[in-house]
Amino acid sequence: MTSSFRYQQLENQLLDAINSQRLRNGERLPSVRSLCQQHQVSKATVLHALQRLEAQGLIEARPRSGFYVTQRLPALNTPQATALQLSPGPVTIPDLLLDIMQRGAAFDLVSADARLTDTTTGVVTLNRSISRALRRARGDSAQYYDEPAGLAALREQIALRLAQRGYAASAADLCITVGCQNALFLALMASCEAGDAVAVESPGFYGALQLLQQLNLKVVEIPSSALSGMDMDALADALSRWPIKACIVSPAYSTPAGALMPAAARQRLMALAAQYDLAIIEDDIYADTAFTRIPDPLKAEDPDGRVILCSSFSKTLSRDLRLGWIAGGRWHERIVQLKLVTQLASGRALQQGVADYLADGSYSSHLRRQHYRLRQQRDQLMEQLQRWPVAVNLSQPQGGLTLWAELPANTDTHALYSTALAQGIVITPGPLFSASGHYRHCLRFSFAHEWTAARQQALTTLGELLAAAGAKP
Repeated sequence: MTSSFRYQQLENQLLDAINSQRLRNGERLPSVRSLCQQHQVSKATVLHALQRLEAQGLIEARPRSGFYVTQRLPALNTPQATALQLSPGPVTIPDLLLDIMQRGAAFDLVSADARLTDTTTGVVTLNRSISRALRRARGDSAQYYDEPAGLAALREQIALRLAQRGYAASAADLCITVGCQNALFLALMASCEAGDAVAVESPGFYGALQLLQQLNLKVVEIPSSALSGMDMDALADALSRWPIKACIVSPAYSTPAGALMPAAARQRLMALAAQYDLAIIEDDIYADTAFTRIPDPLKAEDPDGRVILCSSFSKTLSRDLRLGWIAGGRWHERIVQLKLVTQLASGRALQQGVADYLADGSYSSHLRRQHYRLRQQRDQLMEQLQRWPVAVNLSQPQGGLTLWAELPANTDTHALYSTALAQGIVITPGPLFSASGHYRHCLRFSFAHEWTAARQQALTTLGELLAAAGAKP
């Protein structure tokens, strides 16, 4: 039956052209004006149809160029989830992580002293907004601390963005933090006590493991799929066996694999939280990097205040911008008190600059450019890894900054670290993403940076080192 809506008719016609390959991978679609004339519809109708195709990942908008059919990579073997021992245990983070951080290479293959300046940071407008705010910060107001929860103007802008993602937050629900790591720290301090057990994704974010170690909390590793994230059956089993107080989870493009949790798993997680009175600490830091539609946070499905939403701008704007936020739900007042004790207040001028940057639409424009760039850099990384002389299974994230590479079982990436470092290459071995030393045959790769000749050569050399070490093809 023919659709009664013109935008659906146009969407179906374009979809048929893509599926029949009349519009091929990477090909530019006719301009909006041409589509209006060809189909005798309004600009709004055309844009609505294009946005629906973009949300399905079938086309992509390129800044100042138009819409293109999305390049679809060939089917890949995906890394498999690992069976894990679920009993709670202490956390010990290897010294190797400190070495990587000191080299400034947590998201790079080359150390800071060997790095050329990238041309894709795209934060010039942000710097101008911050500079204007600093110039305005004079007089008596510069001599006073901001309120502990943070600048109201910034919290209002963040609340507006969250409302667009289905979470009807108000400025009063939010507290500004020194980045997402600080937000996670406050969330754990507010919801847990020393000795409590906390469930985490495995492989999962090593920064969360650091916090558990620092706070003397026990960890329960829950297997995580490179496609769909945390295994809800394994979580349910762990909850039935152990008194787990909280669960740290990244539903949107979690590191290291970039998984996106499906709707059914999200619903079950919320049901388990209600059944076991579980605090859900949502690390939402990668959501804004989505290549197409930015997913709603779990917090949007949280009528009981069980979810503590944590995020920041460090993965979308700049790692130097240590500015994040937390929506603490039932723990909100405790979190604000903890921030007052541990930090006192946040810098007012920096907050005002970012608030202005959000308010004038610059952040949204930046994200559109960044999404296209990140997709390109992910594709370039995957293409080069598939040319390696050793077998490699790869995750294929639709957002985030990283992917997960599973190498032959006899590979020891921890032992490879020193060999690669001698060649000027800094790798991030798999065991860093587990409290129990799993994933020695895995590596995390980042596509946060443009693939300069130096980075491409580092990838090629790393593949040769793996082959020389005896990794089976």
